[in-house]
Amino acid sequence: MSYKLFKYFNISKTKKIRYLHNSYKNNLYVVFLHGFMSDIEGEKPNTLFKYTKKNNLGFLAPEYSGHGKSNGKFLRGNISKWTNETKKIIKKIIKKNDFIIVGSSMGAWLALNQFKYFRKQIKGFLGIGSAPEFLENLMWKKFSKKMKKETIKYGIYYLKHGEYEYPITYQLIKDGRKNKVLKKKINSKINVTMIHGSKDDVVPVIYSRKILKLFNYAKKKLIVIKNGDHSLSNTKNLKKITRELDNIIFNKI
Repeated sequence: MSYKLFKYFNISKTKKIRYLHNSYKNNLYVVFLHGFMSDIEGEKPNTLFKYTKKNNLGFLAPEYSGHGKSNGKFLRGNISKWTNETKKIIKKIIKKNDFIIVGSSMGAWLALNQFKYFRKQIKGFLGIGSAPEFLENLMWKKFSKKMKKETIKYGIYYLKHGEYEYPITYQLIKDGRKNKVLKKKINSKINVTMIHGSKDDVVPVIYSRKILKLFNYAKKKLIVIKNGDHSLSNTKNLKKITRELDNIIFNKI
């Protein structure tokens, strides 16, 4: 993707975050929220950016502080900070326009947090390998006593998963507890679709099911992609994602 497409937004006097954006005046927007330790240069934001251009829709994909080319130290980031940055940039760029929110992995958690601020503007929600409350349920609860001790003592634990290493700070874990979403009902009458890979070895499908239970009045749909992994970034899966986004936007659920 051309670097000319990326812009920067001043979150504070000392911090800029990068974002990907196109604008069609007064049209519906699609907001894409990426995952933990990810960025906005991946296949998903690129695919959705092209989809919105083709369909004359606005698009916004913020890159949270400490991720990608945005300012800030990753180790100082947390769910509250990244939620707040997302809120600020939506207010600045999208203003009063309606939007569909798309959350990938941790992005789905941040997306659920946006309902507090933009409930009337959010007209649909698409989750991809959604991971609400993953810090406590999928990390901390599975840490051994030794791992927990080390995290508390040094303020950080370097968690290995496959070829990746995730620096998990204790402040991040504690902040996650302040951002519980799985018991907060959302009464929006919108289209909500969760897409999850059956072979997701990072986040179990049950987390997508838990999100669907939060919506009392939504038109709900769960799609489990056979043999799909956590990222769902191959060409075939990206086509499924855009098809489901299309269904949400044009009310074909």
